[in-house]
Amino acid sequence: MKRIGEVGWLEKPVPPDPGPNDAIIKPTAGLVCTSDVHTVEGAIGERENLTLGHEVVGVVYKVGSEVKGVKEGDRVAVGAITPCFKCENCLRGFPSQCTDMLGGWKYANVKDGTFAEYVHVNDADANLAIIPESVSDEAAVYTVDMMSTGFMAAENADIPLGGTVAIFGQGPVGLMATAGARLLGAGLIIVVEAVPKRQELAKYFGADIIVDFTKVDPVEEILRLTDGKGVDSAIDAVGSQIIFESCVKATRPGGTISNAGYHSKGDYVMIPRLAWGVGMSDKTIKTGLCPGGRIRLSRLLRLIETGKIDPTPLTTHKFSFGELEKAFHLMKTKEDGVIKPLIIY
Repeated sequence: MKRIGEVGWLEKPVPPDPGPNDAIIKPTAGLVCTSDVHTVEGAIGERENLTLGHEVVGVVYKVGSEVKGVKEGDRVAVGAITPCFKCENCLRGFPSQCTDMLGGWKYANVKDGTFAEYVHVNDADANLAIIPESVSDEAAVYTVDMMSTGFMAAENADIPLGGTVAIFGQGPVGLMATAGARLLGAGLIIVVEAVPKRQELAKYFGADIIVDFTKVDPVEEILRLTDGKGVDSAIDAVGSQIIFESCVKATRPGGTISNAGYHSKGDYVMIPRLAWGVGMSDKTIKTGLCPGGRIRLSRLLRLIETGKIDPTPLTTHKFSFGELEKAFHLMKTKEDGVIKPLIIY
């Protein structure tokens, strides 16, 4: 990102030797995220000559003197969120908010990101997970953000075993929220999506019912499907005013609204007053940023290793590192049925 609205290539020096607790990796595979598009469009303010990207796996190139968990040559997954695990917020149990709000999000925010030939990783023992031999780079790279974020959306939704959940949006995060809801034992998974390919993938990952918002009012349809009660849990996997409102309206009293969407525009997100019970409906709203850390990554890698999930159907396009601009453009325009473009370094 050269500046707001402009991307291009830059030559930068190889990162110097890592600090004692850090590491440098050579990426082997990565993914382009819509968050990168939001960043370039100015969603988090001006950034100049900042390397983009935060979804990557690779091989350890160098490690600091105090790093014990990985060594040079290891295949590793790098969390999109890289907390220090030492500050007050981390110790309070909110590592994604490391030091400050959203402070665990370092790549392509406050430091150079992962679309580079070498990537610096802070607090390597806490933020790098060794990839099992049976797990491909393509599968592993989904653990660092898409699986972690989508599963977080389902976890934060507090779906009762056998309960009902509505998931709005079946982009990569929404699809992984659908998979997460299935793994957590949801009894009825309703997804709201209009794109045929995404509807198809939603069924693959565990959706029971597809609601096409171009054909019916999704809130009315969800209420009909639940005998007028509403769902136990609703998930905003996009990040927009109308979807957030729909989540509140579709959730029954005492239920949970889980927001995993990136609200990239506007100064406020409004809550529909009456559907919120004028503030007294016992409806809980939970938010979260992609959980980080080695333990989280290791657990997600185990799900792939043992066949509980295969995230690779999310890959709709593959590009070489030199074709990164094409992949970025595709993610911005959402052309050609793109879900996720995989980058091979």
